[in-house]
Amino acid sequence: MDITSLTAVELGRRIKAKEISAVDAVKASLDQIERVEKDVHSFVTVDREGALRRAKEVQKQIDDGSLTGPLAGVPAAIKDNICTKGMRTTCSSKILENFTPRFTAEAVRNLEKAGAVVIGKTNMDEFAMGSTTETSYFGVTRNPWNLAHVPGGSSGGSCAAVAAEECPYTLGSDTGGSIRQPSAFCGVVGIKPTYGTVSRYGLVAYGSSLDQIGPVAKDVTDCAAILEVIASYDPKDSTSMERARYDFTSALVNDVKGMRIGIPKEYFGEGLDAEVKEKILEAVRVLEERGAAAEEFDLSLVPYAIPAYYVIASAEASSNLSRFDGVKYGYRSEDYEGLHNMYKKTRSEGFGAEVKRRIMLGSFVLSSGYYDAYYLKALRTKALIKQAFDQAFEKYDMIVAPASPTTALKLGHSLSDPMKMYLGDIYTVSANLAGLPGISIPVGTDSKGLPVGMQIIGNCFEENKIIRAAYTFEQTRAYERPDLVKRQAEKKAVAEAQAEGGEA
Repeated sequence: MDITSLTAVELGRRIKAKEISAVDAVKASLDQIERVEKDVHSFVTVDREGALRRAKEVQKQIDDGSLTGPLAGVPAAIKDNICTKGMRTTCSSKILENFTPRFTAEAVRNLEKAGAVVIGKTNMDEFAMGSTTETSYFGVTRNPWNLAHVPGGSSGGSCAAVAAEECPYTLGSDTGGSIRQPSAFCGVVGIKPTYGTVSRYGLVAYGSSLDQIGPVAKDVTDCAAILEVIASYDPKDSTSMERARYDFTSALVNDVKGMRIGIPKEYFGEGLDAEVKEKILEAVRVLEERGAAAEEFDLSLVPYAIPAYYVIASAEASSNLSRFDGVKYGYRSEDYEGLHNMYKKTRSEGFGAEVKRRIMLGSFVLSSGYYDAYYLKALRTKALIKQAFDQAFEKYDMIVAPASPTTALKLGHSLSDPMKMYLGDIYTVSANLAGLPGISIPVGTDSKGLPVGMQIIGNCFEENKIIRAAYTFEQTRAYERPDLVKRQAEKKAVAEAQAEGGEA
């Protein structure tokens, strides 16, 4: 039995049934990391000793009946902008290269209470600023489906780790599509919940009004189970929302009869790859065959989403990242004269080019001469975008859209042109501006063999509707493993055959 091929929920079930131990599960993930990490580079930190020690502790709690949840004993990885006590949290930046937090993020604490075993921290775009995981100080992550392509970003390391079967599930963060877009590129499932559903306590802030932690896994069942564990009201987070119910697994129902799907014309026009469009509309037809009703409609203000998002996100980033000054923690320049020069040199040397670009843009739009012209106008646009979605959800249960205009780009394709990278977020940023939940699910592959992801957006606090639709579609096809894993299996088979031949 190949432990790494199991979903998180199935692995948890087998651990509970004593078919597999938590230690065996963790060892399988660590061995897979050792096999593929030189090719994929999903991780910044792997804590082998700590994970094995934790697995033994968890196994004892499973055996004595104190841990009974579906994720008990299952290994997990955490995006490297989510704090973990005693394990470094770098945000994939030089400025936090050796930073080890003294506390653990609330979402991770919830996982640990449920018996999760954290095996390491995943690579990302520096401070979550990017769409390809190429801006990381620690080097690029590669797409397991094709190593010449990007995994998407900023949660590219998290999505690539699941696709390469280095761990059954991960946590990512989504500021403008950073869970949904890389999930689409890597052929996995990722959910961005309604803003405020998962505590942001312990998440290193990029855009505070936009950031949200969410799960990445192989299938919808896993994501629903993980979200059910990490979602909670947290008084330590002023934006946390107290919800009446956190029962997301109840939505795992293979039935979409009577559900109304809206298809925004603006999302399926110029700029969308023809193969991506074909696969998504084909998936919509599958849902229609199962009883859903779908129709096109006009969703206004789409052209304004990207400029509004980057003005707001950059403004918030310039404020949030001002704390990294070399005084309290993180990197400090060795050669400086006086306090002001130390600030200047530390930030110049510690931040990468994309982070500096967004800090400068944010500082510009918040300056006294341009605050009204840019930042306030962006906030008004944000409110209008939310209003447009509210009107759409009066008629539809959910909105279907691409997660990205294309499948995974080749490495180095977009870094040379930042505007091209920013426009890659055109279908995802609106959900963050409006605080809406969204899920990305794989709906096939293009002619190059790269995954195509479909995004389903729901109204606030209506994750169950999009989970139900995604689950219903998922039942029509088997989970596909990326070529990297297939190649490894072939290599293993050849090696074993050669070994048997040598023994003979």
